[in-house]
Amino acid sequence: MRKARLPRLRVMCVAIFIAVVAACAVAPKGQVRQGAEVPPQAIPEPSKQTKEVKRDVPYVPTPQNVVDEMLKLAGVTKDDVVYDLGCGDGRLVITAVKKFGAQRGFGVDIDPQRITESNANAKAAGVTDRVTFAVQDLFQTDLKDATVVTLYLLPEVNLRLRPKLLSDLRPGTRVVSHSFDMGDWKPQKTITVQPGGQILHLWIIPAKGTPSTPTATP
Repeated sequence: MRKARLPRLRVMCVAIFIAVVAACAVAPKGQVRQGAEVPPQAIPEPSKQTKEVKRDVPYVPTPQNVVDEMLKLAGVTKDDVVYDLGCGDGRLVITAVKKFGAQRGFGVDIDPQRITESNANAKAAGVTDRVTFAVQDLFQTDLKDATVVTLYLLPEVNLRLRPKLLSDLRPGTRVVSHSFDMGDWKPQKTITVQPGGQILHLWIIPAKGTPSTPTATP
């Protein structure tokens, strides 16, 4: 009896071994057997799309009543081209053309999401023919067409931007900053918005070489 069973056991073992080999052969290519090491090249790199945008300033929307007061302080008219550096959702340049009748508005922001919002808001306001938005570093923005520049940045960013404003903007261009000044470059006018208590500063770019011209380097 024992001798008769041995051939059967051998046959069964061989059959099981063949079945296991066949199952491994047809397993999905992407399936890794338990205990197998994954080669380094098989580990996907983090998606570039998940990288965060490097911002100099956090996004904090300017209240609409403050937007209105900034444009009033700048004296915006139908002859003006308004640039907003760090435009967020675009509300300032949209208000400039829609409510104050500015000729054109241009907003830049380093965050693509903000520019997407700005374009959507401009479309909803019906002013896409007079406003433009760009994903751009504000320090690289061409300012030569601006007659009004608005800012809601930070003190250190204002100071870094100050030489560019003085060199690139034409005399008579108005610069309005929400909350923050520019060091020893004294504004022509400072107001407090009520309600809310927000501080707004106005500078007018002087002619080159005049005694009132501040130094380029703060």
